[in-house]
Amino acid sequence: MMRYIKLVNFEINRFSKIYLSLLLITLVSQFAGVLIVTKSLLNDAKEIISNEKLSEAAYVANYGAIDFTHIVHTLFFAGPIALCAVALIFYIFLIWYRDWVGKNTFIYRLLMLPASRLSIYLSKATAIFLMVLGMVAFQIIILPMENALFNSKIPEAFLNEMSIPTITKASPILAMIIPNNFTEFLLSYGIGLMVMSVVFTAIMFERSFRIKGIILGLVYGGVAAALFLAPVFIMDSGVFHFYSNELFGLLLTLGVIVTGLSVWLGSWLLKKRVTV
Repeated sequence: MMRYIKLVNFEINRFSKIYLSLLLITLVSQFAGVLIVTKSLLNDAKEIISNEKLSEAAYVANYGAIDFTHIVHTLFFAGPIALCAVALIFYIFLIWYRDWVGKNTFIYRLLMLPASRLSIYLSKATAIFLMVLGMVAFQIIILPMENALFNSKIPEAFLNEMSIPTITKASPILAMIIPNNFTEFLLSYGIGLMVMSVVFTAIMFERSFRIKGIILGLVYGGVAAALFLAPVFIMDSGVFHFYSNELFGLLLTLGVIVTGLSVWLGSWLLKKRVTV
């Protein structure tokens, strides 16, 4: 267990500088977006009021109040979230392939450690998952601050104050990363874990069999996706209908099966086929 924890800590430290940079970019961009967009919205409102000789109440009646959705739909806000997502998706591949790059390939030292190779596999998966949760937690922490700053900058006459749950529901990207309940959390992040495990296993196929491994990895990914989505395909074909709780239970069960199979197969390939 201690070796596993040390490996997780090691993997997180290797990405820590880039990770902290992503968090800083998110912080600066989103807060800058609140200030810049807020100022622009107020200037536009004042210009319309001046040109059309409207009262503040008439402006709100004609054009609507100003709320935080004007912020979350901008590149200032959504851009850093997308950047973090792309960076972590890229890192799913980099966390393995960088160990094979260079004169003294680090993977040889890693595989010769006095630890189970399953620990190496799980430590990389755990590191990525913890970083994902860390980014989500960071967004949850700063979102109320951004909302409070926005509310303080907009005059009460123009403001449509929104709660944090309302903001997350109004933004597709926030609704995706911040589920409204535990069931949605299990489904969203469970699917994420499953996809990561399938990709890891596909990488192990490529590392084990090279060119043939790429084909095997793609085939495995297709079979895993078909197995997980089988209940959805059955419903769409009209053969059988599942209630929402039944569909959730089936997807959860199949997700656990696919994830477990992927972890077992990936660790077996790492142990038996990937050699030093």
